[in-house]
Amino acid sequence: MTKICIIDGQGGGIGSAIIKKVKEVFGESVEIIALGTNAIATANMLKSRANRGASGENAIIQTVKQVDIIMGPISILMANAMMGEVTPSMAEAICSADAEKLLIPLSQENIRIAGVSPMPLPHLIDELVLNHLKNQK
Repeated sequence: MTKICIIDGQGGGIGSAIIKKVKEVFGESVEIIALGTNAIATANMLKSRANRGASGENAIIQTVKQVDIIMGPISILMANAMMGEVTPSMAEAICSADAEKLLIPLSQENIRIAGVSPMPLPHLIDELVLNHLKNQK
């Protein structure tokens, strides 16, 4: 069974939306692990039917080593992103993990990604799950 780790912070809204779409498309054929930079993000992702969840720096650092795919907003790769919730150690562990990273190009940081056209979040999640995750499985 494919293990998918979904990482989010703050309120966990993006992670929750990704989990709902993955569950809609793949049902129980994948294991979803919700990793929040804080307990609120994790709780909200668990409400969206993640199989398991954990919060905080050490949980993220240890878990990303054990999954096949990491999903979330691109800011999970940026030290001090999400108002400081993404620690440098978290960003390094996520970037260094062997897992495939499927990321949504959304960031509240002062970063723009060239070549990416703006799309509403639901369209980005459809693109992520239907055109990228589906090709991984």
